[in-house]
Amino acid sequence: MTDLSYCAALKAVQQQTAQQDNLPDKRRVAASFSKAATTYDSVAALQRAVGHELLARVPMAASRPLCWLDLGSGTGYFSRELAQLLPDSEGVALDIAEGMLRHARPSGGAAHFVAADAERLPLRADCVDLVFSSLAVQWCSDFGAVLSEARRVLQPGGVFAFASLCMGTLVELRDSWQAVDGRVHVNRFRELADYQRLCDASGLMVRGFDVLPHVLHYPDVRSLTHELKALGAHNINPGRPDGLTGRARIQALIAAYEQFRQPAGLPATYQVVYAVLEKPLAD
Repeated sequence: MTDLSYCAALKAVQQQTAQQDNLPDKRRVAASFSKAATTYDSVAALQRAVGHELLARVPMAASRPLCWLDLGSGTGYFSRELAQLLPDSEGVALDIAEGMLRHARPSGGAAHFVAADAERLPLRADCVDLVFSSLAVQWCSDFGAVLSEARRVLQPGGVFAFASLCMGTLVELRDSWQAVDGRVHVNRFRELADYQRLCDASGLMVRGFDVLPHVLHYPDVRSLTHELKALGAHNINPGRPDGLTGRARIQALIAAYEQFRQPAGLPATYQVVYAVLEKPLAD
């Protein structure tokens, strides 16, 4: 890895292992998304839509960021978007999945590519003007730590803009599996109220906070589950069933999910939290 500038000055980091019991182990998250690096972009329509919606909410003109951090940068799509929007800026793409960074690096966008944990950022204080994070922090077990780190690395007046998933995401798939066997087959996400509470307590000023549902439609259940696997976002929760799912249970899942069918197809609802936070000038 190359030497990093003022914007991305590295510090020594110890691996953090604490996690909430009902959220995925970050090692599984890293492995799952690394494995999906080559297939992710082919099925990332929702991720693109959410990220562009988040970009539209960032007060670029007011903040004029010269140094930005793409937190959970994945394949680097939004690192490249940020580089185009801010041609005179310097960017850091950071992700816990090294496979994603290897895939993203040849396409450029960011000046630096860093494999690290969002809960323990290897950046020094007051070094970035913008932290942008689209559909990544839902995989972090300690979102309070993410907020604290964002506040630490932001310069006064800097912005932390994030989009994340909350409870109610993939409710149709969850309810269908509940009707089959009652086991954990769908990733768990935080309650909306938890996001609100943690943001309010973060010491950052909340400039915008709301939740919007995004509903996708699929011709059949297999199309949905194939997409989740290609994204690396299939079930990585503690308590998930081990081994292959039997044919009888798959047929039962299909029958249960068919109860949700709409004229456009089988719906899959994503509840997306959008937030724009600002570090006070006098912190």
